[in-house]
Amino acid sequence: MKHIISFCFFCAFAVTAFAQKETFDLITYTAPQNWTKDTRETVVSYVNINTKKKSWCRISIYKSTTSKGNIESDFESEWNTLVAKEYKVTEAPQTSEAVEAEGRKVKSGAGKFIFDNANATALITTISGFERCVSVVAVTNDQEYLSFVQSFMETLEMKAPAIKVQPVTTQQSTINDPSSVIGIWGKTATKNSSGDMDNGLHGYFKCQYMFNKNGTYSYISRVFSYQPEIILAKESGTYHVNGNVITLIPQSSIIQKWSKGYTTETGGRKVYLDKLGTLLSSQNRPLEKISYRFNKEYFSGIQEWNLALHADKETLRDGPFNGGNYYPNTWLYKAIVSDEFLVKTE
Repeated sequence: MKHIISFCFFCAFAVTAFAQKETFDLITYTAPQNWTKDTRETVVSYVNINTKKKSWCRISIYKSTTSKGNIESDFESEWNTLVAKEYKVTEAPQTSEAVEAEGRKVKSGAGKFIFDNANATALITTISGFERCVSVVAVTNDQEYLSFVQSFMETLEMKAPAIKVQPVTTQQSTINDPSSVIGIWGKTATKNSSGDMDNGLHGYFKCQYMFNKNGTYSYISRVFSYQPEIILAKESGTYHVNGNVITLIPQSSIIQKWSKGYTTETGGRKVYLDKLGTLLSSQNRPLEKISYRFNKEYFSGIQEWNLALHADKETLRDGPFNGGNYYPNTWLYKAIVSDEFLVKTE
């Protein structure tokens, strides 16, 4: 997520050079040159002190934590912990409206506090999505630093955390449980009617649900073709089961276009690999809250369990029905029982 946000505050002029790119946890950024760096287990900070003006500024990037489920809850928690408690800010923050960027929600806030008997300002930007939350906090006693803080924020790039998939061998006990969807389920198709996934060229699609015990899910759909680009859709959210009905409530859904990674042979010829190279574009997809009827089907001839999802019409997420005449209005997702069949996101 490049240039993820700028602080929404009026800033005076300040000049400070930036150095090389660095990465801390999920954040890549351009480090400020000639600032003192302080790295700890859960936070990396940069400090600048102007002894002539008796002014100072500290910018801190905090290690990501588990999201509380939405940007409002995450922002409130981060503000209370990283700003209000740390700097004894008693007044409610002045906040910006939450904005969405590449499947995440972003919210900023500011407040005043007293440091060494002088007024100071605390700024926080909280980024929430993909089940993770991360914050950047800046504190200063001089308004002239604010434009630099904004420039620093514009260098931020945030990567999506790798989707943590349980080893599929731990999923076996739930596969034949007719009342449970917990596990990893996948399907392969040679076409997808979803306009944003179909590249109109020869190839195939691999799609995968992962339903977790804690009521969260993720969905991945990836296009495999001979073209030097990869289309990847990712969604995450929560779900609940009532009888034989499962309801999906997505919190984020994006579609991305990546270049393929490649190796260069002797002579300069590029050999493209089915690995993600550089992110070319990313945009949000509609959030489809939908309820499916579900059951388990066992195909004895191939000794394979399937999760059958039934709906009245096709969805952008699942694409065309694949149940054929025997299972109309149905998607069949087979149980993933080997890491070999997982949809890769690297």
